[in-house]
Amino acid sequence: MGEETCMDANVGFDLVERARALAPLIAGEADAIEQARRLTAPVVAALIENGLYRTLLPQSLGGAEAPPEIFMQVLEEIAKADASTAWCLGQCSVCAMIAASLDRDTAHEIFNAPPGILAWGAIAHEARAVEGGYRVTARWDFASGSRQASWLGAHVRITGADGAPRKNADGSPQVRTILFPVASAVLHDVWHAIGLAGTGTDSYEACDLFIPERFTAFRDVPSALRETGPLYKLGTGSAFSLGFAAVSLGVARATLDATIALARGKHQSLATKAMRDNAAVQGLIGRTEGDLRAARAYLYATAGAMWRDLTASGEFREPHRSAVRLASTWTIHQSAKVVDTAYHMAGATAVFRNNPFERRFRDMHAIAQQIQARDTHYEDVGRAILAGD
Repeated sequence: MGEETCMDANVGFDLVERARALAPLIAGEADAIEQARRLTAPVVAALIENGLYRTLLPQSLGGAEAPPEIFMQVLEEIAKADASTAWCLGQCSVCAMIAASLDRDTAHEIFNAPPGILAWGAIAHEARAVEGGYRVTARWDFASGSRQASWLGAHVRITGADGAPRKNADGSPQVRTILFPVASAVLHDVWHAIGLAGTGTDSYEACDLFIPERFTAFRDVPSALRETGPLYKLGTGSAFSLGFAAVSLGVARATLDATIALARGKHQSLATKAMRDNAAVQGLIGRTEGDLRAARAYLYATAGAMWRDLTASGEFREPHRSAVRLASTWTIHQSAKVVDTAYHMAGATAVFRNNPFERRFRDMHAIAQQIQARDTHYEDVGRAILAGD
């Protein structure tokens, strides 16, 4: 066990360093990513070459199987350069966790044939059970990273051959994740968004597609796991939350840093002092820096406490699920406040596309509209607190 911990730490450190080293390339491609509305070929090639899409893939398949903190740091570093790239990387990395619920040969076929990238969208529609697998005709939305993917997935409710919904023991609908080559689907170019424009978060459609049983899995069901590592007991829902909160931290850090750099050299119109010598600006920079550091510390402390308990007990407990959701939601909202403050401090400079503000402003507010940032998460946590759970 000691050797594994040491190896994982070294691999994790290397992943973060690789992400940091790719930042100049990604920043240089950011405008092209925005215009193309998808990641550019040089960026995708660099992410693949450096193994970043395999951050959460099981070690048994050649992945890093990195702990959440490493995954979060990787996304932070990439997000400082470009939020769309970090978002796609986060999405596809978490999708790769499904490998832990597939048989070895199936997982190898999906993730070890270049480019080995899987993307999926939100849960929707039904698949009908047939001999040897399932048949599905449906269209799904919000598949970030689908334009780089070689495989697509979908979370579907299962019906029997007679069309009757299949139920779990507790009466809930039976949901499986189905996986199929991207060539088996039609992608629809629909992602014309104000922020995260380069993610290619498009829709995809399948018509009377047969999915063999081995290309399906029960997602986030501990009893269905083939891999024994603690990472896969965390589940994709919480991994998405931590990852996208880390993306928001990276965007906030880059935006505030840009404002600090601007303030060091800018003399505001009609002002008697340079920005750096203005006490109001100094105070606002100090308070905003404190807000950002506090948000980051809270997110990482929550992730660390959860991970220590998970690795020690082998269980992902409900209190930690709630804590992760609360910390992730609050961090995204706090990051949005940091970006707003930095943007407004920059004044008219911030509105020009050739300056490092307006795209990050739009990206941050697109992040804050995603499911991981819903205000209803506070209600869920508050309800649990008041119930004494």
